[in-house]
Amino acid sequence: MGKKRTESESSGTSNSAPGVKMKKELSLINGVAIIVGIIIGAGIFVSPKGVLRYSGSVGQALIVWIMSGLLSMIGALCYAELGTMIPKSGGDYAYIMEAFGPLPAFLYLWVALFILVPTGNAITAITFAQYILQPMWPTCDPPYEAVRLIAAVTTCLLTVINCYNVKWVTRVQDIFTATKIFALGIIVVAGIWYLCAGNTKHFEEPMAGTQLEPGYIALAFYSGLFSYSGWNYLNFVTEELKDPYKNLPKAICISMPLVTTIYVVTNIAYFVVLNRDEILSSQAVAVTFGTKMLGVFSYIMPFFVACSTFGSLNGAIFASSRLFFVGARQGHLPRAIALIDIKRFTPVPSLVFMCLITLTLVIIEDVYVLINYVSFVEALFTTISVTGLLWMRRTKPDALRPIKVNLVLPIIFLCICAFLVTFPCYVSPWEVSIGLTFVLCGIPVYFVTIGWNSKPQWLNRAFTAFNTSCAKLFVCVPEYEEGHCS
Repeated sequence: MGKKRTESESSGTSNSAPGVKMKKELSLINGVAIIVGIIIGAGIFVSPKGVLRYSGSVGQALIVWIMSGLLSMIGALCYAELGTMIPKSGGDYAYIMEAFGPLPAFLYLWVALFILVPTGNAITAITFAQYILQPMWPTCDPPYEAVRLIAAVTTCLLTVINCYNVKWVTRVQDIFTATKIFALGIIVVAGIWYLCAGNTKHFEEPMAGTQLEPGYIALAFYSGLFSYSGWNYLNFVTEELKDPYKNLPKAICISMPLVTTIYVVTNIAYFVVLNRDEILSSQAVAVTFGTKMLGVFSYIMPFFVACSTFGSLNGAIFASSRLFFVGARQGHLPRAIALIDIKRFTPVPSLVFMCLITLTLVIIEDVYVLINYVSFVEALFTTISVTGLLWMRRTKPDALRPIKVNLVLPIIFLCICAFLVTFPCYVSPWEVSIGLTFVLCGIPVYFVTIGWNSKPQWLNRAFTAFNTSCAKLFVCVPEYEEGHCS
């Protein structure tokens, strides 16, 4: 273990300013809070109707929720091997880079930068705003302008907290993770009470109306996996995790069974209280549930949904900013994004850059239409990452692997991901084609911005001036010397 630590810590530790680098401040509890806090966001409160719509029946919907949790657990274990074999922040970007080289890694960074991360953050921020404003407009939807304004302010506030202090981020994460688990506990207890009162009619024919077409099953999994998304976010901050060889797999093994159990019993509670039509017509299943079960206390459910999404957005901003930081450190984004605040040791330019893109998407009136694009593209690159794990088992058999999962797990995960990528092509061809088109658009961008070595001097001077201006504006410096960038 001593040798492993030495190798991982010695890669890229030469600082341009001594001591100016991000610190290892995340404990095991912080890691669990990040995973659970990011996963349990808007999804479980809002998207159960998506799983039910494409599943067709209560029974199959519950099967999809259980299988989505198991699939996420298998994927997280595969990523534990990747994360301890390649102990760098950046998650999929770092793994694809190691396995397949710079172009595929850049394509992941490209779609993460403009689709995956800001879309998820924008949806979470908008959901927070909708539910924090709901008590003021109890009989109708809050105005578009008010929702967008609150969403934008919240995104900026959490970005400031992330820029200021990592410990503040972890405290916010711990508090709001506990709050959202408490909220789901209320739903579960109310559902158990209702079930014990003899209300079992919604489970009399649990498989009635089941959709058996593979394309619809895949779309049901998209909705389920969207609620589980975030299981790989701890891999984005591996370099800031204390003792990652032990704490990364431990955090995964604690978090994923916990989240899966919470999700399944919460959905059972939903199905006990609400019928199929009530769920499918609801804008937020948790709020409809609260209105029916909590009576005069129903106002607490929008508040808890807002708390849940607030914590999820905080964790997502923290983890995903490290992805862009690592991409810039590799030269795949402007070097300014790889700068670190000299006093607080946080990647301020990366956080600000991501905030600006998220604010752009927050303005879109129907940002939810992007979910299918996000789900397809994310499944595609998750498939590539796990293919990379299998590929490196062959090409780098002697590489240090503190964790080595059974070969059956990545093969199963790869097959299921391939199914999720392939079968929606004939059910949602428009979304799939747009997602693929955007990925392919990254190829000419790569060759113009990175592959073109003989750029004119004026362009190089412009890039240098931009990087220098950002360094002065944010009072930041590079983490590593130019010759030692990893």
